[in-house]
Order: sequence, then structure tokens, then C-alpha cells
Amino acid sequence: MFPGQDAHWTAEASCGSGKLAPDALFVEGSAQREARSVCFACPVRLECLADALDSRMDFGVWGGMTERERRALLRRRPDVTSWREELVDVEPTLAALSARA
Repeated sequence: MFPGQDAHWTAEASCGSGKLAPDALFVEGSAQREARSVCFACPVRLECLADALDSRMDFGVWGGMTERERRALLRRRPDVTSWREELVDVEPTLAALSARA
């Protein structure tokens, strides 16, 4: 999402394009690698990841990270109160690069 856009980030998500089964990002084991591949070219990857971290999403691949990876990150960085600010708002250059990928 770029500043000034009114739509929620989910409207731009690659996983919501209809090419993916709704449960495809809620898989276990090695199937998570394939699910994560959808995220890497997604224009709203950082927004998705920030939302999952802020909401403490327990299941599924969000923003290219599995639940195990998100839990590990949250344990390593308990001081972060807003992942949105950490990943998106404070890093506009990184967010812009993510949108172009």
C-alpha cells in the first residue's frame, strides 16, 4: 500500500487473487515452503507480516513467515509494541521496495 490509499492491504494481497485455495497458506511441514513462495513477490508482504505479528496470529503463513518463525521473532524482540511501525511506517523505503518486487 502506498500512503493515501484507502483500501485495506488485504485487497492487494497475492494470496487473495483467486489463484490460491483459501486453505493453501494454512499448511504444515514442507508444504509451508510452497506457501511462503506466494508471499515473496506480494506487494503487501510487510503489511501482512506486521498485522500477523501485531495480532499474534497462531496459524498459517503470513508475510512469508511460518507460525514458528513468527513466535521466534516475537521472543527475540519482546520490546516491539507495533510491528507495523517497525516494518512499514518507519521503513518507507523498504515498504516501497516490497511493493515493487
